[in-house]
Amino acid sequence: MTPFLKCKDHTLTQEVFELHQAAEGDMLVTHPVPDNLAKYYESTDYISHTDAKSSAFDWVYQWVKSYNLKRKERLLSRVLSGDKKLLDIGAGTGDFLLHCKKQSWQVSGVEPNDSARALAQKKGIALHEDLATVSTEKFHAITLWHVLEHLPDLYKDIVRIHDLLETDGVLVVAVPNYKAYDAEKYGAYWAAYDVPRHLWHFSQAAIKRIFESQGFRLLETKPMPFDAYYVSLLSEKYKTGKQRWWAAFRSGWTSNAKAKRSGEYSSLIYILQKAK
Repeated sequence: MTPFLKCKDHTLTQEVFELHQAAEGDMLVTHPVPDNLAKYYESTDYISHTDAKSSAFDWVYQWVKSYNLKRKERLLSRVLSGDKKLLDIGAGTGDFLLHCKKQSWQVSGVEPNDSARALAQKKGIALHEDLATVSTEKFHAITLWHVLEHLPDLYKDIVRIHDLLETDGVLVVAVPNYKAYDAEKYGAYWAAYDVPRHLWHFSQAAIKRIFESQGFRLLETKPMPFDAYYVSLLSEKYKTGKQRWWAAFRSGWTSNAKAKRSGEYSSLIYILQKAK
């Protein structure tokens, strides 16, 4: 693999990791992978494992999360008809599953973080600790919202996901896109590299190649325009040490404007279907 970029773990340890260009496909890989990945999630700044609203940044994140819950469920309902049995992998504190449950979905989820699972349990959402403990029942939809990039056993888990889906079942995957303008602008400070927690860094071509090789077909690709602003705000903090709201807004707006022409949004949602 070819060295591409060196990045710090800005969230926790300040350790430096390398991104390598994979020999096959348009994808970057984090190197080295730490032996104890779990310790890199043990931070109060890792907001997806909390319901914190202790800062202005937390409030913005939680507001966007609440808005996106409805948008995500509507997307699923649009692409599926009939029975609605959902598995959310990387369910965090369970808010998405709770929202879907209120919309008459049968819900299950997977979340390896103990604290996040405990918060979900308080909301009445019981989560599996890992994918291996999910029973052999079939699901009509499986979702991974900014989770695929965290999976150490990427190809093994994709095979397992394929097995858990009903024939013609839908898989929805949301991931950062390292081809976006904001990734180019911030370089090693781009928050969505998030090493070493993000092990894989995908392009659109890489997602299509990987999933088609594992028995899926790509139905649709959709943007996540809010992500450009959120990621730019974090990236500004990493680069300057300050919460530069206006600079982040300009960066996010520019990224989305350029993406309207190129299709290279900061994050993308891929809607895939299990092939017959």
